[in-house]
Amino acid sequence: MENTKITQAKIKENIEAKLRNYYGISPTEATEDQICKVTMLSVKDLLTAKRSVFRESIKKSNPKRVYYMCMEFLMGRQLRNNLMNLGVADEYRAVLSEMGFDLDKIYEREPDPGLGNGGLGRLAACFMDSLTALDYAATGFSICYEYGLFKQRIVDGNQVELPDDWMHDGSPWLVPRTDKAFNIKLGGTVRESWDSGKCEIIYENYQEVRAVPYDMMVSGADSKAVNVLRLWKAVDTSNFNMNLFSQGQYVKAIQEISNAEVISKVLYPSDDHEEGKLLRLTQQYFLVSASLQSIISDHLAHYGTLYNLADKIAIHINDTHPALCVPELMRILMDVYSYSWESAWSVVTQVVSYTNHTVLPEALESWNVYLFKMKLPRIYMIVEEINRRLCADLWNMYPGDWDRISRMAIVAHSQVRMANLSVAASHTVNGVSELHSDILKRTVFHDFYKAMPYKFTNVTNGIAMRRWLCHSNPGLTSLLDETIGAGYRKDFGLLSEFKKYENDTAIHDRLRAIKKENKETFAKYYFDKTGKALNTDSVFDVQVKRMHEYKRQLLNVLKIIALYNEIKTNPNGNYTPVTFIFGGKAAPGYYTAKDIIKLIWNLGEEIARDPKVRDIIRVVYLEDYNVSTAEVLMPATDISEQISLAGKEASGTGCMKFMVNGALTLGTLDGANVEMKDAVGDDNIFIFGLRAEEVDDLWKQGYSSITYYHKSNKLRTTVDRLLGSFGGYNYTSMYNYFLHSHGVADPYMCLADFDSYMSTFGSIIDTYRDQTAWTKKSLCNIAGAGFFSSDRSIKEYADRIWHISEVK
Repeated sequence: MENTKITQAKIKENIEAKLRNYYGISPTEATEDQICKVTMLSVKDLLTAKRSVFRESIKKSNPKRVYYMCMEFLMGRQLRNNLMNLGVADEYRAVLSEMGFDLDKIYEREPDPGLGNGGLGRLAACFMDSLTALDYAATGFSICYEYGLFKQRIVDGNQVELPDDWMHDGSPWLVPRTDKAFNIKLGGTVRESWDSGKCEIIYENYQEVRAVPYDMMVSGADSKAVNVLRLWKAVDTSNFNMNLFSQGQYVKAIQEISNAEVISKVLYPSDDHEEGKLLRLTQQYFLVSASLQSIISDHLAHYGTLYNLADKIAIHINDTHPALCVPELMRILMDVYSYSWESAWSVVTQVVSYTNHTVLPEALESWNVYLFKMKLPRIYMIVEEINRRLCADLWNMYPGDWDRISRMAIVAHSQVRMANLSVAASHTVNGVSELHSDILKRTVFHDFYKAMPYKFTNVTNGIAMRRWLCHSNPGLTSLLDETIGAGYRKDFGLLSEFKKYENDTAIHDRLRAIKKENKETFAKYYFDKTGKALNTDSVFDVQVKRMHEYKRQLLNVLKIIALYNEIKTNPNGNYTPVTFIFGGKAAPGYYTAKDIIKLIWNLGEEIARDPKVRDIIRVVYLEDYNVSTAEVLMPATDISEQISLAGKEASGTGCMKFMVNGALTLGTLDGANVEMKDAVGDDNIFIFGLRAEEVDDLWKQGYSSITYYHKSNKLRTTVDRLLGSFGGYNYTSMYNYFLHSHGVADPYMCLADFDSYMSTFGSIIDTYRDQTAWTKKSLCNIAGAGFFSSDRSIKEYADRIWHISEVK
């Protein structure tokens, strides 16, 4: 569809027709919410028409398709993204203005889809953006979570989880495809029958759930493609029990339906109890079973055969959550289409690839054998056989080496290990930064790497720069267009041309003015949300990410306490005002992370009440941090805190979004920070702390946090401050966490890195005082960010892992 055909007259006609059809009103009677909904519906019409044309191209060219499975897709609001990708934002703005509406205010009426939580889901969303922009045939698969993760409220410092009812008024972007629904069997018992002369699998006493797809179309900038994110919703297959209802057993009648539908209610239900573990396992199987049935159904409809399945599809497991696609694809091929084990395994190992996203042991999923067998009896039979054959092969490779085989086994010590299953079955396994991929080979998957080195590779993560730069930072985008041309929007490597302006004082002035305007924009956004003002002349020092000990929000807190102590001791010192901004959610059952949120909030409240300190430092905790908030915050940020313990962060993508918007990174040599340092040079990034190999050595020597506590006066007075209270709340437990834990004290080495962190923070603040030096470094970060585009990442996946080509 050519953009020239999408005239203002047609847009106006479409919007007015939808107002009449849906609400029976004219534009003069419409509310902003009504205009928002019909605008989204009108844009969906454009996407549908463009999708239809793209489907015809797919039918003619028969390309290999990639299917990307992920438990979450943190898509963010779609209206602005789609309008800008389709190139019709100006036309819509003009039409809505004529009707008396401001498009920017209409954007704000759209809820953020509750389909993701953190970096994993945002990466998946960026990848769908790039797959579409680059004209690949791709489908994403996830679950249509009715209540998302949760909506976060901070009440007196305590995180309170409320339902994220993002679909309360329906979602105009979703297209229900009841014609593409599939049934899924759970629980019960399984037996083999040879009555027909061949092995048949008989299911008895099982629960059946129906997976109904809701399709969200994904647009790409200046592309032919419109791809689909297919989201599965669980519904009960049994009819409503009228007998129970007639007998007055209303709750029981409804409960029979609710038991099935709970599967797609909430993302990452708390799993600190058996019911939560079972629900998570059920969700994962529900996702992969529905998705694989869909893939095979579509393939048969197109080709009429499965003989070319391995040549025409690539299935990607994004983290271990969809790992059950391995035994489920085996089940479908063997039980439904009568493949032999060997033939089915050949297909699986040709089509499945796996991205690992973590080195944390607790995040490498494993399931209790009893629970697994109870919920998925047939799948467990297949996993057992995969494990038996794997162990037999390993015995031939390493005869007598039981320890090694036990470490590599899929089923061992009453656990089913999903990471081992993923590696064993995938033709390619990749990490998401050079450091992370190296650590996987050296530690987490070392045994597999020694046995199967050809499987392992690296693809460094990237971000959808059109969204995070072009859409989120119009001032900077205009400057880039003016100085280097607009070609970078399709080839972000061209951002490097901006570096030739690093000594141009006129460009420096423009950059500072853009940053100031972005800070004013964020301050207004924050004031509208909270009624609290921010000092836009202060440094915006930002750490926004999922709350977790390894991300070391606590190290940041120690720094702020140290500054607080210093200002209290010497209130007349020469200080640069800093606003410390935090944001992120803690998992409902992760009480340490919740305590960290409370500490940050109470520290901020105490500082806000102190007249000697509050004009110098301010601590802000952003409630319910999400994509829409990030789009306003990241262009306004001065300092990007990327301070995880070296060797713990797989990559990180927030660091890249800050970088391309001109923030300077204060971080450890962890994850993508290593490659960012290579891209911008040592002088344009602020690195501190232990290196990954030094962390390993320190653990081997026996890390003692109390040694660092006694060596540094500043550290000791900072930690001792936790023995008092902040905001009237006692934090002795945090003091003990650092020094006297029953497990390992200070498990993420905050105290070991503290002095280096404080020194480097001092350096970055000193640099900020020299605005010429600061702006030059900021410009170099923008110019060096091109490598971290998800377009580059996707081209690497397409060429080296999936072997797919763009649709012609």
